[in-house]
Amino acid sequence: MNRIRSLALPIAVTLTAGALSALAAGTAQAADVNVARNGGFESGLANWSCTGGTGASVSSPVYAGSGALKATPAGQDNARCSQTVTVKPNSTYTLSTQVQGSYVYLGATGTGTQDVSTWTPGSGAGWQKLSTTFTTGPSTTQVTVYTHGWYGQPAYVVDEFSVFGPDGGGGTDPGPSVPGAPAGAAVSGQSASALTLSWNAVGSATGYHVYQDGVRVKTVTGGASTQITGLTASTSYSFQVSAYNAAGEGPKSAPVTGTTTGTDPGPGPGPAVPKHALTGYWQNFDNGATVQKISDVSAQYDIIAVSFADATTTPGAITFNLDSAGLGGYTVAQFKADIAAKKAAGKSVILSIGGEKGTISVNDSASANNLANSAYALMQEYGFTGIDIDLENGLNPTYMTQALRSLSSKVGSSLVITMAPQTIDMQSTQGGYFKTALNIKDILTVVNMQYYNSGSMNGCDGKVYSQGSVDFLTALACIQLEGGLDPSQVGIGVPASPSGAGSGYVSPTIVGNALDCLTRGTSCGSFKPSKTYPGLRGAMTWSTNWDAKAGSAWSNSVGPKVHGLP
Repeated sequence: MNRIRSLALPIAVTLTAGALSALAAGTAQAADVNVARNGGFESGLANWSCTGGTGASVSSPVYAGSGALKATPAGQDNARCSQTVTVKPNSTYTLSTQVQGSYVYLGATGTGTQDVSTWTPGSGAGWQKLSTTFTTGPSTTQVTVYTHGWYGQPAYVVDEFSVFGPDGGGGTDPGPSVPGAPAGAAVSGQSASALTLSWNAVGSATGYHVYQDGVRVKTVTGGASTQITGLTASTSYSFQVSAYNAAGEGPKSAPVTGTTTGTDPGPGPGPAVPKHALTGYWQNFDNGATVQKISDVSAQYDIIAVSFADATTTPGAITFNLDSAGLGGYTVAQFKADIAAKKAAGKSVILSIGGEKGTISVNDSASANNLANSAYALMQEYGFTGIDIDLENGLNPTYMTQALRSLSSKVGSSLVITMAPQTIDMQSTQGGYFKTALNIKDILTVVNMQYYNSGSMNGCDGKVYSQGSVDFLTALACIQLEGGLDPSQVGIGVPASPSGAGSGYVSPTIVGNALDCLTRGTSCGSFKPSKTYPGLRGAMTWSTNWDAKAGSAWSNSVGPKVHGLP
């Protein structure tokens, strides 16, 4: 929870009116070609120019083929790699690429109309597709397309760079061939009404078609798994997957069968989370804050996140080790009894995964299953009612989604799932955290973004706001509220005292003003949302221990405010 820092990053994603109308009309022409040269970097850096010698051709990792571009920002150089492509005037082009790394940008300049760019805050360990569209001016015949990283960040990797549109006469690489059949199709995450289907990615594919009992039911882009919903309990289904790209659709995979479970296991033993809830992280260690037992946590808190789970030598698997010595002889038996008592009082006690020193990675199906199985075992052993995802080094949305859905299928509808991303993690719906939250929207309880230890960030109005103000809380919450999350899935995370974080502390009064602004439209700063969100879930703090150290001033003020929301 104790972050190092975040960066204020500019966002510039602009589509011209011509580009928007072209998209709306679905004007992708059969004659469109990729006017970029060596977009797969199979010929090293031919046709490409990278600033300051920051770029190199690598053979691993690659998205497809045998080569990719790897570029490393250095000092004031953001490792910009570009090429100039030949285009037709008054034409629309789709610019896209596959990327790995943090803060990777894609854009075009010299379009003759409106230059465009897009970016991702992080792709985790997997590949992520970036894409945007531009329209050329009436006399534009050449456009510079580029990719770059961000200052002070690690190297990024790019592959399968393309600029699809009318042939400008500058020559093109050979077109793609029809992709082969996906291998490794498998079914997991069974529930009474849904199954999760996954398969091995096909390098030349731009997307996949999913067939259920011979009928196409879904098209998937940006991943190699999907959840099939609306199924009948205790019923077997046959699935196949085909890959497609600009050359057409390839053959279907071998069929795989999955069977839904019986009736939903029901609400289970956990209490329901109230409409408006206060979340607090409880420290399983002594760092100068008040040492607490679970029974000591203020009754104002509706969700208590035990911090933290421990990694094991098995990828993705977690365990929990109570620091009995550091907590004054707190025994495991007392800990379990205190959890049971809180649950009896209507509180949810969950296990937080990650933290500043968390080293848990979920990057494939095996580690996803390990996380789900180990989390479920800990819930049974200790009585936890859910888990919190607080991975500070990013996450893979495909496999974290698989893990959480698998856990949900084991626990049932009473499962509590919370998240605590950094501000930078929720700036774009293309980020790993935001994608995961949207992927599991039907089972997600709340995202308590951490509005602290952060640099300045963009609000939903495109303006930059500095931490420590009511505007920072409301304008950043607006991104999540307008980006697809339900108001009940959005909470405001702040430190309980100045000692709880390196920066970003705000008084309980500021928290209350932000809650009033978002739910009632009152007490706003310079930013006022276009509508109110009375269903907002509430607020979170790090931590119940620092709150107790400060005389419970935070929970005694913010708790009643949250519970009194409309």
